[in-house]
Amino acid sequence: MNRRGFLAAGAGVVAVGAGTLLLNGCKDNGGDGKGDGKDGPEEVIRIVSSLPRTGSARGQTNTIVNGIQMAIEDYGGKVGNFKIEYSDWDDATAAAGAWDGPTEKANAQKAIADSDVMAYIGPYNSNAAKISMPELNGAGLLQISPAVTWPGLTKKIKGVAPDEPEKYRPGKKVTFCRVCTTDDLQGPLAADFAKEELKAKTVYILDDKELYGEGLAKLFKQRCDEIGIKVLAQEGIDTAAIDFGALMTKIKGQNPDLVYFGGTTQSKGGQIAKDMVKAGLTCPMLAPDGCYEQAFIDSAGADNLNNRVYVTIVGLDPSQLTGKGAEFVKKYKAKYNTDPEAFALYGYECAKVVLEAIKKVGKKDRAAIMEAALATKDFTAGAVGGEKGWSFDANGDTTLRQVTVSRVEGGKFVPKKTVTK
Repeated sequence: MNRRGFLAAGAGVVAVGAGTLLLNGCKDNGGDGKGDGKDGPEEVIRIVSSLPRTGSARGQTNTIVNGIQMAIEDYGGKVGNFKIEYSDWDDATAAAGAWDGPTEKANAQKAIADSDVMAYIGPYNSNAAKISMPELNGAGLLQISPAVTWPGLTKKIKGVAPDEPEKYRPGKKVTFCRVCTTDDLQGPLAADFAKEELKAKTVYILDDKELYGEGLAKLFKQRCDEIGIKVLAQEGIDTAAIDFGALMTKIKGQNPDLVYFGGTTQSKGGQIAKDMVKAGLTCPMLAPDGCYEQAFIDSAGADNLNNRVYVTIVGLDPSQLTGKGAEFVKKYKAKYNTDPEAFALYGYECAKVVLEAIKKVGKKDRAAIMEAALATKDFTAGAVGGEKGWSFDANGDTTLRQVTVSRVEGGKFVPKKTVTK
């Protein structure tokens, strides 16, 4: 869908400049902005998001933005006497067609400089998080991501850099949290699926040389080594290449049982799948959640993926949800006349966490709102977590650790197995 993400004016939403939504829950009574949000003059609290809104990730980020907007609508556009203003910022450039480091940094600095901003939702890419996290941490501004999954951003485990995550916390405190689980679960469970369900004995691993893709590929390889899947090679691709015909011919000569790609749609996941078929490479392909989007299917062509390409997703596919999750999917389809992408749920969840923290604190205070959000426990106000809910741990990571593996069938992702740890 090619939707920039503005809600209908009839729902109480007015466009305020490029990428900004003002959701009016009640009339603005003016004032000097010094109230506590409960009595007296109405104040503005701004939530911003920084996501790649230009390029092939736009389809996925459209649905994340839609999820954020739906969460704000749930509160009628205000919490207490605070009017909620939402700004949808792009961290991508037309020249790059993807996220851009200087743009992500500029977005973080712009959020810090705006005293109305109480929360920064994003980014979408783990490498982008490496840039914005230190900026926001130093300023003490809450950052919550719906999609970044590199474990080194928040914790020390095997495979992360020696200075992670400390280098992202110059303020010596946790200010970043995320509602999706991390790649130290996604990578190894993908390897388990390859052995147990696909019966793979050999694998050829490709990655896009990015933090997310290469990191996942390494975690996948570690687990393959542990469980006895022979890794024929791990090779980084040139994402600027137009096609990978020669590479696929080389891989075909190795006769692997599986090709694993650590990367995203934007780093040529669809092209790899397409060129596998063109080269006559008949083994399955397995990819991570950076490819769990309609854009991946569209870029490769469904006929090149059906019944042979598997993709993991941190959490559940929207079709698996029950309770409040299923209710969210129903509302989303009614509102936008399309199914939500998988990460729409996490956009909604991020905004819900922020809004509930503002509600709990009842005042316009960055430190207090951040503290309340990081203290989230047994959270059931959103669309994931079911009746028992989920919590943030001391690192700012969700306690809801789920991975689903789906296969492309009939041009759609069809869940095949879900593991909860």
